[in-house]
Amino acid sequence: MNRQDAKDAKREESERYEPSEELDRVARRVIGAALEVHRLLGPGFLEGIYEEALCVELSLQRVPFARQVPIGIDYKGIPVGQARIDLVVAELVIVELKAVEQIAPIHVAQLLSYLKGMNLRLGLLITFNVSMLRTGIRRVIRTV
Repeated sequence: MNRQDAKDAKREESERYEPSEELDRVARRVIGAALEVHRLLGPGFLEGIYEEALCVELSLQRVPFARQVPIGIDYKGIPVGQARIDLVVAELVIVELKAVEQIAPIHVAQLLSYLKGMNLRLGLLITFNVSMLRTGIRRVIRTV
């Protein structure tokens, strides 16, 4: 493999795993809004309070979003239930909110399932029950 082939392979791998600039821009806006909510409310409330406050903040910042988005669950092509996604921002990024001390592997698995079901690449898992919100944000990328 020559240098150009190696560069092309690295770029293709990066494109496969890393979201586009547009996705990153939307994610940064969500994180900024979440930081503002956490700055004003701090930890200790239930998840629904943070969801409501984040929706207010996103609206104030004119960031488009949908709340409690239903997603159908099929098993072998047969509908078996429905789940609800906390937020879908700009029809590109799924945001799952938690009010727990630590993000657990089951939370990541849930978000990955939602990303697959909605055929989206990027999700943010945010728990507000932390002293510094930056430690409560997990970026989840679904590889294609």
